[in-house]
Order: sequence, then C-alpha cells, then structure tokens
Amino acid sequence: MITPAVTVHRIGREGEPVAVIENFTPEPGALRDDGAMRVFAARDDYYPGVKAPVPDDYIAAQLAVLRPIFRDVFGITNRISVLDICYAIVTAASDTLALKQRLPHVDGLAPGGLALIHYLVPGGSDGTAFYRHRATGFETIDRARSDSYFAHLNQDLRIHGPPPLAYLDGSTPIFERIGHFDGHFNRALIYRGRLLHSGAISADRALTSDPKTGRLTITGFFATD
Repeated sequence: MITPAVTVHRIGREGEPVAVIENFTPEPGALRDDGAMRVFAARDDYYPGVKAPVPDDYIAAQLAVLRPIFRDVFGITNRISVLDICYAIVTAASDTLALKQRLPHVDGLAPGGLALIHYLVPGGSDGTAFYRHRATGFETIDRARSDSYFAHLNQDLRIHGPPPLAYLDGSTPIFERIGHFDGHFNRALIYRGRLLHSGAISADRALTSDPKTGRLTITGFFATD
C-alpha cells in the first residue's frame, strides 16, 4: 500500500502553513465510484458548482493522517468539529459568475478554522491558489482585519472596476498570487480558512457536472472548540 506523504509549505509574507498530503486515502478510486452514484445539487453558498454527501466514515478513516497535522502544523490540541464535508464539482460557466466568485475569499474569520480540499480527478485537475491583497498587504482575513479589508476592497473595485467574467487564475491589479498547488490525483491540502484563496480554474477547462469526468473534489471545513 502507498502511504501518505506530508509536506508543509509556508507561503507569503505571513508564512501561513499549507499542508500538502500525497496519497491521502488508500482507495481514491472507491471514492470516485461512490461519488458517481451520488445526487449532486447546487447550494446557496456561493460555490460555483454542485455538491453531494460523502461517505459517513470519510473523516474517521483519515484521522490517523489528520491528527498529527492538526497538532504539529496548526497547533490544535483540543477537539475538532466538522462543520461541513462534501463532494464538490465546479460547473458554473464563466459568464454566470457572481462578483464574489471572481475574487479570492476566506472560509471563515474564526482563528481555529481549517479547510481541506481533496482532489479526485485521475491525471490531475486545476488546483488551488492563495493571494495577497495589494492595498492592505493582508494574506489572511480575521475579525480584526475584516472592516479594513472590505473598505479597501470596495475602494479597489471603484478604481479598477469589477474583475472580468472569468475564474481567477493568476495575479490581478487588486490581488497578487502568492502560492499555487496543482490538483494532483489523491492529493489533499489543509490550510487555515482565513487565508485568501481561490480555485485556480483555467479558462480552457471544460466544466461538467458528471462526477466521472468533472473536477471532482471533496471539501471540508473544521472548527475548534
């Protein structure tokens, strides 16, 4: 059996960690088969695609890999709660994207929040990128920074105009890309949800809702007590 391999990357000026896990699960093909049988639907959460439930034991099966990362990389020793975990496929056409879907985002402002993305496309797929807001220099947004960040962002949008109807894929006049990780098959990323990030969806990527051919991932969000 191929065992998971973990590397930790410190990105940007703030040096936030991104844990990269190769060979995250022992049977990624079984997850793809399971995903192919699920019913996907859109949610009202600004995700540009569709989602479906994952197997009930998905997180429990990965705890031996996840616990040391939570502890040693992110310094979390108290209990972790799963806020959400699901299959996800990007499907939205570029010309239908809302403004929020064309900008980097954070998953939450809480200090203990963590995010996971697990890529499940054989041969690899578009990955995930991380950003710095040029006007403030912020790479993470928490409650203390949020008012300043959004005030500057609104000013940026007045000066530069809204971003084009396209997925964010590289630096812009408002944001500088500070890190990028490809979506290698059975690779997972874990990072703090307060990091500015975006899916790195290339302009020529054919988007489909079919789990067998689309950009199938598993996304998860965690909180600490």
